[in-house]
Amino acid sequence: MVNPESDVMQKIVSLAKRRGFVFQSSEIYGGLKSAYDYGPLGVELKRNLMSEWWRAMVHEREDVVGLDASIIMHPKVWEASGHLAGFSDPLVDCRNCKERFRADKAPKVEIGTEITYLEGGKKSGKKLSAKAERAYVCPQCGGPDLSAERQFNLMFRSNIGPVDVLGSITEAVEKERHLSGPALRTKIEEVVRESAVYLRPETAQAMFVQFLNVQQTMSMKIPFGIAQMGKSFRNEVTVEHFIFRSCEFEQMEMEYFVEPGTQGKWLDYWLEQRMAWWRRYANDPSKFRSRAHEKSELAHYADRCYDIEYDYPWGWGELEGVASRTDYDLKKHQEHSGTKLSYFDQQKVDPATGKPGWRFMPYVIEPAAGATRGLLVYLIDAYSEEKVADAKGEDATRVVLRLHPRLAPIKAAVLPLVKKDGMPEAARDVVAKFFQAGLNASYDEQHAIGKRYRRHDEAGTPYCLTIDGDTLKDGTVTIRDRDTMKQERIPAARAVEVVSTRLKQS
Repeated sequence: MVNPESDVMQKIVSLAKRRGFVFQSSEIYGGLKSAYDYGPLGVELKRNLMSEWWRAMVHEREDVVGLDASIIMHPKVWEASGHLAGFSDPLVDCRNCKERFRADKAPKVEIGTEITYLEGGKKSGKKLSAKAERAYVCPQCGGPDLSAERQFNLMFRSNIGPVDVLGSITEAVEKERHLSGPALRTKIEEVVRESAVYLRPETAQAMFVQFLNVQQTMSMKIPFGIAQMGKSFRNEVTVEHFIFRSCEFEQMEMEYFVEPGTQGKWLDYWLEQRMAWWRRYANDPSKFRSRAHEKSELAHYADRCYDIEYDYPWGWGELEGVASRTDYDLKKHQEHSGTKLSYFDQQKVDPATGKPGWRFMPYVIEPAAGATRGLLVYLIDAYSEEKVADAKGEDATRVVLRLHPRLAPIKAAVLPLVKKDGMPEAARDVVAKFFQAGLNASYDEQHAIGKRYRRHDEAGTPYCLTIDGDTLKDGTVTIRDRDTMKQERIPAARAVEVVSTRLKQS
C-alpha cells in the first residue's frame, strides 16, 4: 500500500528537480544532508515570495522600516539573548540503527516494558532494564540500545581573525599536559572562546540590538516595527520532509515595538494580518490555521504566542510564529551592553508619577516566518493533477503547478508555433517588451506546442503567448491561461499590458 504522504512528497520533490526549483546541494559528490540549492525557477519563486512579504510588511506601511544586519555578530549578543547558555539539546545515538535524536522528543515507554524493534531488518524483543535511568526508545527503529545523553549546541561556531585556532589549542594542550577530561575541555573552551563567533540562529536579535539606531535615525514613534529577511543557521538534530527543516534556511521576521499593556491588542492584530497574507496566495485557504501555545509550550520570554500552521501531507506543522516577547530582549541587551534601550514619549503621561513625559521599555510583537518553508507550502498548495484529452483525444494526466501569478517564477512564456517564417523574430520582439517592463518572461521554441504548454504548466507559468501565422498578418497572438487552458486572441502590441493587468488583479 502506498503511503499518501510519501507519494505526494515524492512527486513534489521529483517535480522540484525536474523543473529546476530545488536541487540537492553538492549532488555530484553524493549530496550534503540538509543542504539544498535553489535552481533557476526556485530562486525566482523564493525571491517573489520574499518580495511580496517585504511589500506588505514594509512598503505598504508607514510604521515599519527595514534592516539588513550581518550574519556574524558579536558573541556577546548571543550571551545576552541566552542562546549560548540555553540553545542546546540533549542528544542520544541509537547503537542499532545509528540514528541521532533529541532525548526530549523520543517516544516514551515504561521501564520494564517489552520492546519490539527492528534489528538488522528483523523484529527483536527486549525488555528495558528496571535500573535504566531513561524510559524512551529510538524514534527511528524503536530500539532501546542507546548511548549516553550528550549536550549539543544548535549554533554553528566559527572563528574570526588571522590566528589559527588549532595552533592555539595545540599550544594550550602542550602547556597543560597534566590536565585531562573535563579540566582539559574547559581549558580548550577558554582558548576557542577568544576568537569564537557564531552563525546567527535567527534574525531577530539584530533588530533588538539596532533598535535605538533605527528609532533615532528614522524618527520612528511607538508603535513601530523593524523588518528583516535573511539566512539563519541551526545545527538541527533532525532534518526532515525535504526543505521543511534544514540547517540553513531563510527567515522573514519583524519586531513590532509597542507600549506596555497594549501587547495583547497588537498580538491579535498581527495574527490576523499574517493569516490573511498567507491565505491570499493559496488555492486552499482552509489549509491554514492558528494554534495558541499552551503555557507549558511558551518560551520563557513570551506571555502569549500563536503558531500559524499548514496542513502538510504529513499533518499540521508550523509555518510562522506570532509571539508577544514582552520587554525581555531589550532589557537583556541593555543589561549586557550598558546602553539604555528605553523609549521616551514626551507627549505621554508617566503612569507612575502622573507627570508629562514617559520613559519606558517597549514590549515586542514578533511575526517570524520561514521563507524556505513558505516556498514548500506553496509548492504543496499549487501541485495538481487532472485528466485531460491529449492531441489524439485520449485521456492523459496534466500536472500543473497552480502558483499564484504574483509568485510564479515566469510570468509569461512566449512560444513561436514553428521555428521559421519570421515567427521566432516576432516572438523575441514580444519577449523583449516584457523584459523592458520588468516582467520575467521566457522564450521557448523547443518541441511541439503541446509539450511546451505542459512544460510551463509544471513550471507554474500563468500565461503562454503563442506566435503563429496570423500574428504576422494581423498582429495578434494567442494567450493561454494556465488554470483554465482557455485561449483568446489579443493584439501583440498589448501583450505586456494584458499580462500586467491580470497580475495586478490577481
